[in-house]
This record gives sequence, structure tokens and C-alpha cells, in this order.
Amino acid sequence: MADTRLIQGRYRLLELIGRGGMGEVWQARDESLGRRVAVKCLKPLGPQHDQTFIRVLRERFRREARVAAALQHRGVTVVHDFGEHEGVLYLVMELLEGRNLSQLMEDNKQHPLPVSDIVDIADQVADALAYTHEQNIVHRDLKPANIMRLTDGTVKICDFGIARLGHDIGFTSRLTGTGVAMGTPHYMSPEQIGGGHVDHRSDLYSLGCVLYEIATGAPPFDLGDSWSILVGHRDTAPRPLRGHRPELPDFIEEIVLDLLAKTPEERPSDAKDLRRRIGAGRATATPVAGTAPPPPHPPGGGEPGLPSWTRGMTTGHKAVTVSTLRTLPPDFTVGLTGDWTTAVDLRGPAPVRLPRPERPTPSPELLAVLTSRHNAGLSLGRLGRWEEAGEVHRAVATEREHALGPDHPDTLASRYEVGFTLSRTGRAADALREFGRVAEGRERALGPDHPETLAARQEMAYVLGRLGRHFEAHQAYTSVLASRERTVGPDHPDTLRCRHNLAFNLSRLGRLEDSYRMAEEVAEARTRVLGAGHPDTLVTRYEVAYALGQLGRWTEALQTYRDVAAARAQALGPDHPDTLAARYEIGISLGRLGRSAEALEQYRELVADRTRVHGAADPETLRARHGLGVNLGRLARWEEAMAEARDVCAIREQVLGADHPDTLVSRREVAVGLGWLGRWSEALAVYQQVAESRERVLGADHPDALASRNDQAHCLEQLGRGAEAVELYRRVAALRRQGGGG
Repeated sequence: MADTRLIQGRYRLLELIGRGGMGEVWQARDESLGRRVAVKCLKPLGPQHDQTFIRVLRERFRREARVAAALQHRGVTVVHDFGEHEGVLYLVMELLEGRNLSQLMEDNKQHPLPVSDIVDIADQVADALAYTHEQNIVHRDLKPANIMRLTDGTVKICDFGIARLGHDIGFTSRLTGTGVAMGTPHYMSPEQIGGGHVDHRSDLYSLGCVLYEIATGAPPFDLGDSWSILVGHRDTAPRPLRGHRPELPDFIEEIVLDLLAKTPEERPSDAKDLRRRIGAGRATATPVAGTAPPPPHPPGGGEPGLPSWTRGMTTGHKAVTVSTLRTLPPDFTVGLTGDWTTAVDLRGPAPVRLPRPERPTPSPELLAVLTSRHNAGLSLGRLGRWEEAGEVHRAVATEREHALGPDHPDTLASRYEVGFTLSRTGRAADALREFGRVAEGRERALGPDHPETLAARQEMAYVLGRLGRHFEAHQAYTSVLASRERTVGPDHPDTLRCRHNLAFNLSRLGRLEDSYRMAEEVAEARTRVLGAGHPDTLVTRYEVAYALGQLGRWTEALQTYRDVAAARAQALGPDHPDTLAARYEIGISLGRLGRSAEALEQYRELVADRTRVHGAADPETLRARHGLGVNLGRLARWEEAMAEARDVCAIREQVLGADHPDTLVSRREVAVGLGWLGRWSEALAVYQQVAESRERVLGADHPDALASRNDQAHCLEQLGRGAEAVELYRRVAALRRQGGGG
């Protein structure tokens, strides 16, 4: 491929940065979003393959690429896009600044790495594998060249799904006369060599080979030819690591040798177990000759108990001095910092020039460290640790404002992430204020139609919806959508995301037909642009199904949910939360159609899978059990239904609290069962308890509290206490009138 070639009219190839058996990797520029990316171009398919094989391979590539794109973890390389251009399959990934472990070993003249680095790399790779294995994804080609250590200390695994594609295409070599497909022989598990069943424990074996190499300077079976290496993996016990390097702590040797067990059953059970062992070993290890003891706290103000990549973090400007900052290479350019006084919208009007703030020019070292901390905050968010992420982003925002000014794009980027963490931790009103500040600052600095300005305004709309201010959210979404369509076109992913959110909000305004039509249009557009199995397409199909259900078109809703569940199982895996969520809605739809026996079986299977994947006390497991109990009742199996409701209620009370809405829904279901069994006195006591809880938490005029009082009045009627029932009905009617409910 020639230099500066443009792929799909969007990705401009700038510099070849790697070449291997699978193809080439280029540094490129995403012309649409103005960001640097890496583009992996797989080798063109040769004439030795027939058209059927090529068609199957292309579909396999799309499936593997979608799976890789769905992975969201700080330890896994982000896949932005994929496709085919002039017969070449390509992946667009985040551009990583750092060195892979093979390069680090070469830089170190094949000498082993420091003990602290080995432990840190092991811990981060184990964390990433724990995540991917939970998604039922096995890497199959873990090796030093596929593990990157970034300049901020983050470790990332690359090329998920690519190893299997390589095998299909035929890029892997074969041992003469053996019929054994060769991956990278130094890191293959015995079961891979023998052609046996391969699961997540094969990745653990490969990780053991990698750790053995970086700890000793050579792989465990560094023999003369490929066949000897494979025989070593299959039949030979590895030499203990301390035979190569006596100063290694015992726990490292023990863990690595356990990972290198010949049978999967002898290895650690999973990557989570491996992480626990690494943490325990790190906590109890005593320094040995030739190694320095770890400092009591991470350098630069990091907190005890946080991972090593938090080094250099502080809690505010006062904590920073130049002497505490980690110095990064002079060509370190990752991040948002640039010549921000010339703000250019790539597809918009002429640049907006702003005066430079009257403040000292910050040092490159300070900017680099702030970028590292910003990225660390993003990583915490990807792990779902939103409170910690918020603390990091607030600290970085304070320092960036001091160093760069309040309207600098970097400062606003940190403020935007602060708003995002507030939204994710349930502080919607605070998030709205933060996003409002960011939108105003970006409009001043970048212009009203700049993609980052629109992103902040779109988040404002989302938070307004969370606050129940759906009309204001509608206005905000409509305004952003007009700007996006004008600047990037109707089929741009950002435009489609805004239209999806607008469709969702329309349903909350009660405009169900409009919501359905818009969701259907977005789903068709996303199918055309991203593919039918892309997670974003399936999210919109899910919204289409929801709208159909709201319109009472349950047969169509059921089929759509089934289609979404099947596609998600294929693209994301059968145990992915999104797949399980679609299966739950299938149960809802079956129940609404009066097909309770089928719904019951649907929920039984879902409960079993939820329990296996997430545990018996997980809120989503309990939600599925609640659905199971409801359908037992619909089948008039009231004793079983009530027993299920009591059990779920007890667990929800313990996990969520006595007044949590889900707990109260289960408690009400107990009362329903008691009523159907004719035990009205007991039912009355439970209905009254639910009503009092809802009034205490939600207020006496809340619709749920009023519904509970109506339940209570119905119970009084059944007990022959008509006068009390009438009085309670009157109270409910009066409260509804006061609240504007009719």
C-alpha cells in the first residue's frame, strides 16, 4: 500500500510501523474525527482460495472484528472500526504509545525485567484476561509481541480474534508431516499442540510462557527447532525460574510454574484466581538480595492499594512540584494538548483565534503527566470504578485549569469526564451543571458546531432525560441533531447516536408512534453503515422492540427481541449482559401474549444462566426470578409463586435494602399470592407495609404509593370492610387530583 493512501475516504495511511505474517500495521489519521489511529491491513487473499472460502472468511472477519470492538477494558486495545477496501480487510484501532514486551526485552539486551515490572505486568494482563474470559473470548495467541506496555505504565493485550483469522487464511506455517497448525511455538499450550479442546486456561499457559521469559530472559523451552519446542511443551517440565535467576521471589516462581502445568486442570482455575494469588504474593513477599524493597506509597502521591499506573497522581495543584513529576520522552505527544489557540472544526468554518492566557507556559513534563493521569481516569471508568475515576478527573481538571486556563480544550476534556462520572454515579443534577460549563467553554473556544461542543450538549440532553425533564431533553437533542446532520451528515455514527437518543426520549414523552418510526429508521441506517450485528445496531433494534411493546404490538416485539438476542449471542457471546437482557424481554413479551408456560421456561433458563454468570444475589438474577414467579402465578400455581416471591423479597431486602423499589415490588407480589389463596388478612398487612414504605420514600401522592393504597382498599373490600375501603379510595382520588393526576 502506498504512503498517504486513503482507506474508505476516511483513514489516511501515514507511516508503516509494523509488518508480520498477517499483514501490515500503519500509523494513520482519521480524517473524519481528526485523531491518530493504527490501521492493521490484513494480507490480500490470493488466487489459491476459492470464492466460497473467501466469502466465509470475510464473514468470519466481520464477526471477529465485532467481538473485538465490543471489548471495553483498559487492558485491551480498543477497536474503533473495521471493513474491506479494494479487497483488503482492515481494522482501525487506538494508536498505542509504548513498546511491546518483545521490544522491551530487546531494549534490555534480552536481560530479564525488574521484579516490580514483572509483577505489575502479570497483574494487569491477568485483569484483562479475567474480563475477556468472562465474555467467553479466548485470545489463543498470547505472546510478548501481543502485549504492549504504554509510556504511562498501562499494559494492553492486542489482536483479539486475529490469531483464529490467521489460521483460517493459512498464514500460519505447518510442521512438515505433522499436520499441527503452528501459531507461535514458544508460547503454545500443550492442548493447542495436540489439537485438543482449547479454553481460557490455554491463555493462562501462554501467559506463563511470557512471564517465564521476561523473568529469566528466555522462554521456558528455548530449543533449536520448532518440533523440539513443541515436544518440550508437551513432555518436559520447565526448569525452575530461580535456577536462572536466584533473586526472584518464591511466589513468582510458584505462580509461573503452576501456569505452565501440562494439563488445564492443574493450572489456576481462572484469571481472577491468578490475580488473587499475585496480590497475595505481592503483599507478603519479602525483599531478597538484588531487589529494592517497594516504597510504602506509590511515588508522587498515589494512594496505597491502587495499581501501579496511578503513580504520579495527586489530589490537587498544591501537591505537584516539578521534582515529583515523572519525566517522559521528549517526543511524548499522546493526549489532547496542542496549539489550542487556533481551534479548527475539520468540517466547519474558518479557525477561531483566541488570545493566549496571561500565564506562564507549562512545562512539557507537566503536560505529559497530566495526560497520563487523564488516561488513568478513563481506564478507571472503563473498569466501572466511577467514584475513583471522578476523583482523578477532578484533580486533573483543577491542575489543567491552573496551568492552561479554564477554556483550554484539555481542561474542558477533564471537566467533561467529571460530568460523565457524576452521571454514572447517580448525581444527574451535578452532571448537568458540569456539562453545561463544558458546552459553554467549548462553544467559546471551538465553536458551536465543533464535535466536542456537540458531545457536551448531547450529554446535557441525556442527563435532562434522566432527571425526567423530557421536553427540555427533546429540545436539546433536536438542536444537536440539526448541527450534526449539517456538519457530518445524516449517516455519521455520531448523528445516528443522537437520533437513537431522540427516539428513546420520544417514547418517554408518550409519542410512541414517533419513537417507533425514528428507532426503525436509525436501525436501518446503522445496519447499512455498521452492519446488522454491530452492538449499536442491536441497541437500536432493542429500542424498536420496546416501542412495539409500548404500542401493544407484542407479537412483533417478541420476534424483534428474539432476533436481537440471537444476534447478540453470536456477536457478543451467550453470557454477555446485553444478550441476557434481550432474553429477559423475550420472557416479558411471552407473558404479555398470554404464553405463560413458554415464559416460565424462558425465565427458568435465564435464571440458571444469570446465577452461573453473575451469582444468585445479583439484581438481574433476582429480576429474572421475579419474572419466573409472576408467570407461576399466571398459571395459577400460587403456592409456588408466593414461595418464589418470598425468597426473592428476602434476598432483595438483604442486598438492596427494605425500601428499595425492587424489594417492594417483590413484597407486593407476596401479597398478590396471598390474595389469590384467599388469605386476605395476611395480604392486607403486606399491602399496608408496601404502601407505608412507598409513601415514606416517594411521597403520599406518588403514583406507586397511590397504587399501593388502592391495593389496600381492594383488600379491605374482600374482607367485608366496605366503609374503610370507600374512605381509602376517596383519599387516593383526592391525592390524585392534588397531584394533577385527574
